[in-house]
Amino acid sequence: MTDAIGVRRRSFASRVVGRGSVVWRMDWLLFGAVVALSAVGTLLVWSATRTWSSIEPTGMAKKHVLNLLIGLALYSAIAVTDYRWLRTYAPVLYGIAVIGLILVISPMGSTINGHHSWILLGGGFALQPAEFMKPALVVMLARLLTPTSEKGKAKDRPRASGLALSLAVVGVAAALVMMQPDLGTTMVLMATTGAIIVFSGIRKRWVVAGVLLAALAAAAVWSLGLLKPYQVARFTALIDPSSDPRGVGYNSTQALVAIGSGEVFGKGLFHGGQTTGRFVPEQHTDFIFTVAGEELGFVGTVTVVALLGVVLLRGARIARMCGDRFSALVSGGIVAWLAFQTLVNVGMTIGIMPITGVPLPFVSYGGTATFANMTAVAILQAIHLRSRPV
Repeated sequence: MTDAIGVRRRSFASRVVGRGSVVWRMDWLLFGAVVALSAVGTLLVWSATRTWSSIEPTGMAKKHVLNLLIGLALYSAIAVTDYRWLRTYAPVLYGIAVIGLILVISPMGSTINGHHSWILLGGGFALQPAEFMKPALVVMLARLLTPTSEKGKAKDRPRASGLALSLAVVGVAAALVMMQPDLGTTMVLMATTGAIIVFSGIRKRWVVAGVLLAALAAAAVWSLGLLKPYQVARFTALIDPSSDPRGVGYNSTQALVAIGSGEVFGKGLFHGGQTTGRFVPEQHTDFIFTVAGEELGFVGTVTVVALLGVVLLRGARIARMCGDRFSALVSGGIVAWLAFQTLVNVGMTIGIMPITGVPLPFVSYGGTATFANMTAVAILQAIHLRSRPV
């Protein structure tokens, strides 16, 4: 009897942690980088909010930890499932995301920091449906750009109808997001779409035509005055933020001061004068990189960027090892999304990108963004687990 129990215990342990198990085949470097970024982000959020949190000095940090725990639960549930269900239910996921964006611009939506992008849930919690559109759009585009023949095999190039539908899908999403208005998220959606289309293997002349069409669309948006005045001012301030340091150039100027004041090793966690004095707006969300620069210095910012680089490189490796077109496009789309968002967030704090409301993946405070990011890396992990031989 005792021997039988011992055998069952060993059998269970071998299924959980033995060779060929989920634990054995998991990409621990990807997971470790995400956990490390989340830990650093929690400390930075705590430092950025401890002097003004309406709850208590650690109140915002505790809410951030709660969001991370929920995100890790989502990660665990998605990572161990078969990613192929995403292709089947991609239209459903996209439809739910579109409904969320429609609800935001309805009377159910709420305005926070000038953006009508939220649905309040009570208890200090809110949802930002635009964040859910990011993973939903990736899987929807991957499905549309992975046509199959009657035998079920992916063709070399996507059909023209699939490309047209893809442009329609992203057009609807971008239009709804711009109605909030949220230029930063719109930029992320458009950049992600462009990357997935290029990854799909369409003909080069279509790529050139797409680039020209995008340029004409951008010129039309600018010339027709479709951007809000403050959005135009942010682009013009990128050229010369010192021209109006107390106006549209204030955020850029203060961000550079905060990052530069940290020098090599920083002033120490919780000891940043710019952070404590709240000279940089939204330091716990969009400008959290300035907290790292001031308090952890050049070493700290390089560490954050290096960890994000690990996430992107592991994601690119997963995309390269995929055995089918759909999973490769999903993986590549996720990497493009996270890479572009990182570029925009870090770039706007050092003055090479316009100021937009785009959080730093896995570091910035924000529940919905955390859930979307964790969902993204969970999908990468699920693809990795089923692409790697047992």
